[in-house]
Amino acid sequence: MTTESATVDLAALGADFTRDPYPVYAALRERGPVHRVRLPEGHEAWLVVGYEAGRAVLADNALSKEWRNAAPDLGASQLSAGITMLTADPPRHTRLRKLVAREFTMRRVDQLAPRVQRITDELLDRMGPTGRADLVDAFSFPLPIAVICELLGVPFLDQDSFRRWSNTALAATDRAERAAAAGELARYLADLLAEKRDKPGDDLMSALIHRADGDDGDDDEDRSAYGDDEARLGGDELMGMAWLLLIAGHETTVNLISNGVLALLTHPDQLAELRADFSLMDGAVEEMLRYDGPVETATYRFTVEPYEIGGTVVPGGGQLVLVALADADRDPARYPEPDRFDIRRDTRGHLAFGHGIHYCLGAPLARLEARVAIRSLLERCPDLRLDAHPAALTWRTGTLIRGPESLPVRW
Repeated sequence: MTTESATVDLAALGADFTRDPYPVYAALRERGPVHRVRLPEGHEAWLVVGYEAGRAVLADNALSKEWRNAAPDLGASQLSAGITMLTADPPRHTRLRKLVAREFTMRRVDQLAPRVQRITDELLDRMGPTGRADLVDAFSFPLPIAVICELLGVPFLDQDSFRRWSNTALAATDRAERAAAAGELARYLADLLAEKRDKPGDDLMSALIHRADGDDGDDDEDRSAYGDDEARLGGDELMGMAWLLLIAGHETTVNLISNGVLALLTHPDQLAELRADFSLMDGAVEEMLRYDGPVETATYRFTVEPYEIGGTVVPGGGQLVLVALADADRDPARYPEPDRFDIRRDTRGHLAFGHGIHYCLGAPLARLEARVAIRSLLERCPDLRLDAHPAALTWRTGTLIRGPESLPVRW
């Protein structure tokens, strides 16, 4: 076993890497499953590439998600406010996921389907029968943010400010900018929760506040499993849930829609097949997730003890381990001709939503929104096409979220 010491400077690759990281990841994969890298965000990590290695790491609870286990000199900082399921280990993670999963049910998602269609139609009406627009501004962003606000019951969200803070907190490469945006978001969410507490309703946010306040209710099952205190959300946990649901609840879908439409418009044969047979839509969405998914690397994991990956030992003591989801889903050992976009491909097992106990709880909602949005867009705009060369598109920086900053289209 070896401990790799040479550091690959991804930060030095600049805009070329941001625009198309796949060749870089593939070259690293040829050399082995784990590499010491310097990230565009400025700090160092151990990057895991390849499908089997990535899937194994995602499922291994020997790595910690809790920031208290991060090395003090890591140089990275926690972006989320409060405590989330993505920054907790079992048993706390188990409790938090159960509490929110009880409210974030398939019934709630299914009930949102007509509303998703109505919001989609309203946005397409505004775009008009002919014209040109930035699809991110006109469609990809406003749809999922409206849906998640509907689910959470927060119609008073300041969308412009929220989008700016969210984009900066998740994608900026300047640490001070990220921290400032995260602070603005935390203050905004605190005000939002206070207002929602004063005006509760039949929605997910009200249900979570109800759990935080410990109001009497039908919580016997939770009390039996966890006890009175553990069946409730603490203040930091409620803030963390609001952060996770609002930000993760829209960011993934924004970029799923944008990346998916871009893939179709740059592969006219696949677009023609989908237009000819919309029964292929479910498979097309899964291929969009595999081919160019909205999350480039999984959220942070930290070593508690020395950790072996494919013959390389990552030191203990809070080293940062990142799984390149984007590369796992382009591994030819798992998906033949992985750089080919094929809506009829068997995509089973892709890691776009993660794997293991931290698998994305909102995956069914993201899939629903993508299916409705992209089908409606193609039906309403039969001659939709790019209004810029693909190489001219600018992409969001950082290694967490993958998507174009804007997507000029005309129809």
